[in-house]
This record gives sequence, structure tokens and C-alpha cells, in this order.
Amino acid sequence: MAITAALVKELRDMTGAGMMDAKKALTETDGDMEAAVDWLRTKGLAKAAKKSGRTAAEGLVAVAVSGGRGIAVEVNSETDFVAKNAEFQTMVKSIADAALGVADVDALKATDLGGKTVEDTITAKIATIGENMSLRRMESIEGETVVSYVHNAATDGMGRIGVLVAMTGDNAEFGRQVAMHVAAINPASLDESDIDPELAEREKAVLTEQARESGKPEGVIEKMIVGRMKKFYSEVTLLNQAFVVNPDLTVAAAAAEAGVTVTGFVRLAVGEGIEKVEEDFAAEVAKAVQG
Repeated sequence: MAITAALVKELRDMTGAGMMDAKKALTETDGDMEAAVDWLRTKGLAKAAKKSGRTAAEGLVAVAVSGGRGIAVEVNSETDFVAKNAEFQTMVKSIADAALGVADVDALKATDLGGKTVEDTITAKIATIGENMSLRRMESIEGETVVSYVHNAATDGMGRIGVLVAMTGDNAEFGRQVAMHVAAINPASLDESDIDPELAEREKAVLTEQARESGKPEGVIEKMIVGRMKKFYSEVTLLNQAFVVNPDLTVAAAAAEAGVTVTGFVRLAVGEGIEKVEEDFAAEVAKAVQG
């Protein structure tokens, strides 16, 4: 029987097994879907399916820099214990290194990693470690100089927060200070020109309504809004923020003094935006006992 891509996809969706494992299972069983599921189960490769519904909101962010390009990847696990696991950390590092050669997360998932795709490597690790895992995000940045920083590092190059800063000029020490600033303050954008228009419009609408409640004329209100939006940009855009190392200067002014221009940044934090299901400890223990 011909093993079609549709059959392989169906088996993957049913079991959570990797693409190559699903194809091999179908080949070994002459396309018999039920037999292929059993084949995967006997090999321990269908375990991942049982884990796939669990929330993976822990894990690690890893950073890597080569030349003028830097990448940050987030690989999630269910618990912080796995994030501290040397086997998991080794896998995350290999994924980060592979990311330096690809454009986006979809390409990274399909990249070869020692004979298996990254996606299949993660699926196999789910089966051996016993927790749901996922490659959630990848971000990249390019510049004349790229500096990386990891906050709450679990090991070299990976931790809870990963930051990349791109700049013109060669001042790695200053770049690291800016990366630490980004980790701590979490700016929304580099400057007002690349801030999310929806975010800016929403803030402007709120400020306009607040100003109108003062009862002042529209002409005065317009001037008030200009001033308040300037203050808003100074709070949420990196170059306009007060530099944590020297609050008397903005980041842009501090960069000028350091002889560089900051041209971009990336910040990834583990689990941000993932809704976690809270369980009490007793329920968690009971769940573990029940298997």
C-alpha cells in the first residue's frame, strides 16, 4: 500500500509521534493505521500524545550569536524541574545552534538535528522525559554588533529571559548594559516610529478622554495630549526610557556617549502569554498517583 503524506499526517495527529517515526510505522505495517498506532506504542513513541494536552509554560529561552546575527528560542516544558535537567538543556542548546542557520520557527522545526528534525527530536524527548514540550518561538536580529544577555541563567546561554541587542559601533560592555535594561524594563518597542499603532492609538484614546474630563477647550486638550503621549513614549520605548545604569540619561543619549547607536532588540521570557491552569497541591499529587 502506498504511504501517502495524508496518511502520515493522520497518524501523527492521532499519536503525536514524529513525522519519520509515523512514516516508518506505516511502512512496517503496510499502511494499516491501527497496527501502526500499536507499533508506535510498542516503541514508546506514542507516549507524546498523552502529554500533548498538558500546559507547557515552563522551560528555557536560549540565545546564540554568530557574527552580526543573533537568535533567541523558547522551548517549553511543563515543570521547572525539566528546565534544570541536563538532557533537556543539551537539546535546547542544539536547537539554538541550529536556529542560527534558519529564518523562522517553522524552518527550525524542520531542520535536521543529528538525523531527526528538531520537531521529531522534541517528540522523542517527550517520550523519554515524560513531559509535554514544545518549540514555541524563535526571534532573530541582525546588526553591525549583536550582544546577548540571559537573566536567571540556568546554564551558559539559557535561562528565564533572553535578550539580544543590535547596534552600530563596537562596545560590547555597553551593549550588555542595554540588554540588562531590556530584561528589567521590558520596553514595547525601540522608539515611537515602530511602536504597535494599535497600542499607541489605544493610549491616545484613553488620554484624550481623561483630558476632556478636565473641561478644558479642545485646543488646550490637543496640547495636553501631545505632552502626555511624549511621556507615554518615554515610558514604553527603549531609546526614550531613562537608562537604568544612569537614569539622568535616556538610553539614546547614553548610547551616543558610548559611541554606538542601538538599532534593535529582542526579548523573550519563558511562558509569557501562556495561560496556566492552577491546581492545588493535593489535586496535583492525586493526579500523579493516578498516572
